[in-house]
Amino acid sequence: MWQWENATAGAIAGFATVAVLHPLDVVRTRFQVNDGRLMNLPIYKNTGHAIVTITRAEGLKGLYAGFSPAVLGSTVSWGLYFFFYNRAKSRYLRRTEKQQLSPGLHLISAAEAGALVSLFTNPIWLVKTRLQLQTPLQLSQPYSGFSDALRTILKEEGWHTLYKGIGPSLLLVSHGAIQFTVYEELRKFVLQIKSDRGKAALRDREKLLNSLDYAVLGATSKFAAMLFTYPYQVIRSRIQQRPNTDGVPKYANSWHVVKETLRFEGIRGFYKGITANLLKNVPAASITFVVYENVLNLLRLRDRNN
Repeated sequence: MWQWENATAGAIAGFATVAVLHPLDVVRTRFQVNDGRLMNLPIYKNTGHAIVTITRAEGLKGLYAGFSPAVLGSTVSWGLYFFFYNRAKSRYLRRTEKQQLSPGLHLISAAEAGALVSLFTNPIWLVKTRLQLQTPLQLSQPYSGFSDALRTILKEEGWHTLYKGIGPSLLLVSHGAIQFTVYEELRKFVLQIKSDRGKAALRDREKLLNSLDYAVLGATSKFAAMLFTYPYQVIRSRIQQRPNTDGVPKYANSWHVVKETLRFEGIRGFYKGITANLLKNVPAASITFVVYENVLNLLRLRDRNN
C-alpha cells in the first residue's frame, strides 16, 4: 500500500520539478557535449548567455526542447525510484527487525532502486538528449518530436541504440545512492534535534519537519551527490549524441569518451555545464522533496481518515 503512495508522490514531485527548471537542463546538455570541436552547436560563454542566445535564435521552443521526454522520464523515474526505494527499505527493515535502517542499508536500497530505474528509462533519456541538442545549425533532418525520434532511431540505428549510455547511467546509480543516504541521515539528525533528543513519539516526530526543512535537506543531499558523480553525466550525454550525417557516431563507447575528453580538454571537460546543473538540480531537489513529503503526508492523512 505505502509503496504505491510513495510512487504517486514521487511522480508528482518529478513532474513539478521538470516543468519549472527544464530550460537549465537544455543549457546543461549543450555545454556537456560541446568539446570545442563541434560545428553544429553555438558557442555559449556562460549559462546566462546560453539562455539569451537560445531564446533569440530558437525561441521558447528551443528552451523547452526535449520537454515531453523530460516530463515522461522524470515522472516515471521518480515514481519508480520512490516505489523501488521504499520497497527495498521495507524489505531490509523486515529482515533486520529494527525501526530504522543503517546508512549502509540506505545506500544499498538507493542503489538497487537506481539500477532498476536506469534499465526502464534509458531510452527516454537518450531521446531527450538528442532533442535538446537539435539546433538550426544541425545538418541532419531534425526529429519532429518524441515519437518521430524513436521511430527514426529504431529504423536507422537499431533498438540497441536506445541503450547507449547505459554504462554511465548504471554508474550514476551512485548519485541517487549518495543523495538519498545523505538525505536520510540529515533528516534523522534534524528530527533528533527538533524532537528534544528523541523524546517525542516516532509517529509525532514526522510532524516536526516543515517545507523549509525538506527544501534544505533536498538541496544539501543533491549538492553532495553531484560533486562526486557529475563526470558520468557528461560521458553519458556525449555518447548519446546523434551520429554524424555519414552515420558514424562521434564516440564509439564510454572509454572512447574518457580518452578523447582527457586528450583535448583535460579534467575540466568532465565538469562542463556544472553551473547550469547546480542551478537546475539543487533547487530541483528542494522542490522534489518538498512536493514528495507533502503529497505523501496528504495521502497518509487520507488513509487514516478512511
